Amino acid sequence: QVQLVESGGGLVQAGGSLRLSCAASGLTFSRYVMGWFRQAPGKEREFVAAFSRSGSSIQYSDSVKGRFTISRDNAKNTQYLQLNGLKPEDTAVYYCAASALVITSRPDSVLYWGQGTQVTVSS
Repeated sequence: QVQLVESGGGLVQAGGSLRLSCAASGLTFSRYVMGWFRQAPGKEREFVAAFSRSGSSIQYSDSVKGRFTISRDNAKNTQYLQLNGLKPEDTAVYYCAASALVITSRPDSVLYWGQGTQVTVSS
């Protein structure tokens, strides 16, 4: 049974930082494409960042580029999302995502989802 478990969310002031983690089990982590999405209240789930199929490149949404950094540690079956320079509009539930093929900006490209971790940024 595949499980993706996020942690590290919380309440932070604007300009602050958080580091999200996603611990994976039940799959061969190194063979999966990993990424992050987020969903704000009343809005659709949106793409944040993801590795390419080969792992040689990373895609970020324009709204987080230069502020967020995705990384992964295959030895620990864990991926991370470093959130710097947080803004109130970054407030959302952040979801870990895994795919056997590719992760695009479309949520339907994702095979497995975590349960989400809340990030709240106060102004």
